[in-house]
Amino acid sequence: MPRRTRSLAAAGITGVILAGSAVAPAAAAPTPTGWGRPATSDRTSPTEARRVDRVPTPQLGWYGCYDYAECATVRLPLDYDRPNGATTEVALLRVKARDQQNRIGSLFVNPGGPGGAGTDIALAAPYFLGDEVLDRFDIVGVDPRGVANSEQLRCFASVKDQTRAYAGLNVAFPWTKAEEQAYVASSKAVGKGCSTTGKPLSGAMSTAEVARDMDVLRRAVGDPKLTYLGFSYGSVLGQYYANMFPDRVRALVIDGVLDPRAWLGKGTARDLGQEDRMRSAEGAHRALREILARCDAAGPACPLPGGGSAAAFELVAQRLRANPLVIEDPDLGGFTVTYADFVGSTLGALYDPAGYAQVVGLTAELLVLTDPAAASPARERARAAVSRLAAEARQARRFDFPYDNSLETFLGVDCTDANHPTNAASWPARAARADQRDPYFGRLWSWATSPCAGNTWTVRDEDAYTGPFDRRTSVPVLVVGNYWDPATNYRGAVSSAALLPNSRLLSSDSWGHTAYGTSACATGAIDAYLVRGTLPAKGTVCTGDVQPFAESARKPAATERAEAAKSSLADQGAPRRGEPKRLPPVVAPLSAVGALTVR
Repeated sequence: MPRRTRSLAAAGITGVILAGSAVAPAAAAPTPTGWGRPATSDRTSPTEARRVDRVPTPQLGWYGCYDYAECATVRLPLDYDRPNGATTEVALLRVKARDQQNRIGSLFVNPGGPGGAGTDIALAAPYFLGDEVLDRFDIVGVDPRGVANSEQLRCFASVKDQTRAYAGLNVAFPWTKAEEQAYVASSKAVGKGCSTTGKPLSGAMSTAEVARDMDVLRRAVGDPKLTYLGFSYGSVLGQYYANMFPDRVRALVIDGVLDPRAWLGKGTARDLGQEDRMRSAEGAHRALREILARCDAAGPACPLPGGGSAAAFELVAQRLRANPLVIEDPDLGGFTVTYADFVGSTLGALYDPAGYAQVVGLTAELLVLTDPAAASPARERARAAVSRLAAEARQARRFDFPYDNSLETFLGVDCTDANHPTNAASWPARAARADQRDPYFGRLWSWATSPCAGNTWTVRDEDAYTGPFDRRTSVPVLVVGNYWDPATNYRGAVSSAALLPNSRLLSSDSWGHTAYGTSACATGAIDAYLVRGTLPAKGTVCTGDVQPFAESARKPAATERAEAAKSSLADQGAPRRGEPKRLPPVVAPLSAVGALTVR
C-alpha cells in the first residue's frame, strides 16, 4: 500500500506542450558493448505499435524547477484506441546528465506503489544513484496518469464525501468484528466511488496505459529505445513494457520484483485474493523470524529475553489483541497502541535495512508497557520511546486539505489492472486464512485490496494487458531480488527471471525493501548494466552491508533513505559528485504510516 501523504504537487508545473508530427516506429538503438551481438527478439505486436506510433511525438516544454531540475507536462490520449479523443495530463521531471558530451540518453525511473510519484524519485536521484549513471543519463520521472502532479484521480466530489467513505479504513488493518464490518463498508463505498465519480480516469489507469505513455515519452525525449529502472510495483510496469514492446528495450532493471502473473491473476487464480497469489506476507514473516532468531544469537546486544525473542513478540501480540494499550503523554495527550498498530509498525521497520533495531526495540518497550508488574523506571523509558513513534505517526497522518488521492491512485491501478474476488464481505475469512498461513502479516497484506472486490469496483480498462509475460526482449532484463524483502517476496524475482527468456537474476542477501544502495556489489552491478550493458555473472549473490546485530568491517554503502519531498530536496540542492549516497526512497505501506493512534 502507498504512503498516504499530503499532496506534493508544485505550483507551476503547467508547461506548455505542443504536439509534433507523427513518427514511424522507433529505430534500433546501438547495443551496449556488454551484450555483444543481440539475439533475435520478439516484436511489438501490430496492435500495440499502431496504438502508440500514430500518436504525434510530444514537444516537451521543459522549464527550470526545484533548483536543479526541469519540469514539463504533456497531454496524452486517455484511450490509445481513440488518439484524437479525450486526453489526460501527465507530469514529467528530469535531472540532466552531468556530462552532456558523453550522455547516453534518458533513464526512466519509477518508485513503485502503485501510486508513487516518478517526479519525486527523479528529483531524489542525485542522492542515491551512482555517479557514473548521473554523469551519463538524464534522469526522467513520470507521474503516472492519475497520480501526484499529473491530472489527479478523484473518486469523490469533495473531501467531506471522501472522509465519510474512508471512515472505516482508519486502522492499519481490521482486527475486531466491528472493525471488519466498518472496513468492508468503506471498501464498498470507495469501490463504488471510484467506479462512478472517478470515471473516466479510473478506468484508464491500468499498467498497460502507463507503459504506452512511457513509450510515447521515450520517443519525446529522443531515445530510440528505453532505459528503465523500476522499484517494487515499478517491476510490474517494467515487465509490462518489456512484454508489450520487447524490441524497444535498451536496458531494463527491476528491483524488488512482483511476478506479473501473480499480480494479474488469470484462470483459476482470478478468484484468489492478490495476497494469496503474491505472498508478500510470507516474505515479511520470514524476515521477522530471522531477525528474532539473530537477536537470540546476539546475546547482550538483544534487548529481548534471552533465547525467547519470538515468544516475546508473540506475547506482546497476544496482550494487544486482548487489550489495546492506552498511554498518556504530556505532549501528545493520550494515544492508543493496538495489535494492528504493532504489526503495521513492525512492517514499516522491515522496509529499512537497519529496521531490525526498531523491530526488537518496539517489542521490548511494549513488553514492558503491557506488563502491569513492570518497574516504574523501565516503564517511563519505554513510554518515552513509544511516544516518539506516536508523534512521528501523528505528523505523517496530518491531512485534510487539499484532496488527498494517494489511496485512490493505488487502487486505480491495482483494481483496474488485476482480477480480485467478487465480494468485499469475503475478505474477513480470506484475511484470517492468510494470517494462519503467514502470521501477523497475512491480514495486513490481504486487506490492502478489499476495495477491489469485483461487484463494487466495476470500472475496467478494456485495453489492459493480460499477457503473455514471457516474450524475448532485444537485450537481457536484469532482475534483482532481496532475500529478506518484506513487501516483494524474493520468490517473485526468481519466478520472473525464469519467465523472461532473456534475463539475468541478481540476488541480494540484504535487508529492507529493494536492494539498490544496500551494498557496493548490488549498486555496482546495476550501474554497470545500465551504463555499459555488463551483466553480473550467473548465480551472483551480493551481501548487504547492514546485517542484524552484526558488526561490519566496512562502512555501509548507505544507511538512510533519500528525502522524497520536493521542497526539502530543492532547499538542499543537488549533491556534488563523490558525496556519500543514500538509499532510494520507497513507497511505504499505508498500514506502516498510521501506526499508533493519537486520540
